Amino acid sequence: MVDDLPDVIIRPATVDDAEQIAAVHIASWREAYAGAVPEEYLARMDVHERATRWQSVLESSARDDIQVWVAEDEEDGHVVGFASVGPSRDEDAERTTVEIYTIYLEPAAWGRGVARRLMRTLLEHVPAGATVTLWVLSTNERAHHFYRRHGFMADGVERLSPYDHEQLREIRFVRR
Repeated sequence: MVDDLPDVIIRPATVDDAEQIAAVHIASWREAYAGAVPEEYLARMDVHERATRWQSVLESSARDDIQVWVAEDEEDGHVVGFASVGPSRDEDAERTTVEIYTIYLEPAAWGRGVARRLMRTLLEHVPAGATVTLWVLSTNERAHHFYRRHGFMADGVERLSPYDHEQLREIRFVRR
């Protein structure tokens, strides 16, 4: 689907993108987290329900100081990836700390530089001097490598997040 980087444009997301964002979100999770997140949890993920959530985020993004960007295939207009950033939700964060909430691609776009372009876009729109954080599953080595290449380092803070009846360990990465 994504053959050349010049065929992908990065642009701010709109409410009209909610369903495509949801589809990418679910496809990415099912591929990336197979074997890490309970299969029942992944199987229950619903595009309509997830699209409703994304529509709400997109409708309130300006008020909540959240930016959502999409990577769109210039040829056919479909969304192949997305990323979002906003105020940190961490209790120990400084007021100026921002958090990358999401960065996901449809699996066919993996390894083609789309995530790199989304990350660059996010970082270009972060206030100068701001600390940037993100949370990632401890088992997601592919993501760890990607974040380290973009100047993030694990800071030693961990948390457990519930997925069905399991608690999965997430680690925080920070870029200063």
